[in-house]
Amino acid sequence: MKLITLFISILIANTAIAQKHVPLPHGMIFGEKPDTIALMPASKLEAFMGKKTRVTTAISGRVIKVIIEKGGWFEMDAGNNRVITAHFTNAGINLPRQLAGRTVIISGIAAKQFIADDLQHMAGDTVSGKKQHKTNTNPGRKVGFEVKGLMIDK
Repeated sequence: MKLITLFISILIANTAIAQKHVPLPHGMIFGEKPDTIALMPASKLEAFMGKKTRVTTAISGRVIKVIIEKGGWFEMDAGNNRVITAHFTNAGINLPRQLAGRTVIISGIAAKQFIADDLQHMAGDTVSGKKQHKTNTNPGRKVGFEVKGLMIDK
């Protein structure tokens, strides 16, 4: 009986040790090493872009959550209840779920995501009156980011 309880306690101890998550170290890189020369906070990205639809840059910010591990899909906090949706251009990158809540540095291409009503005038719809499309000024509109490299900062 003592042998069985000893065996069970060893089994439980080994299981508890195996389930400990190793913290992601500072400086760990996924993809290419990001260029940190012109680094800016994620909260200033939209102001930096201005009227440009795409810009190549490097930003730092906190990861809200990892959406899909395979392909590296995640959301980053851009301040003022705004979110940057990001994914790796290289689909072979796998991000761990423990990345959520960590501050990271990413480099790549930032692109504004437009709503259909914003570009309706380009489709030839110039109707006036009731059927005229109103400009959809959604303050929660997202910015997409195609990540080439990610480095864990904090």
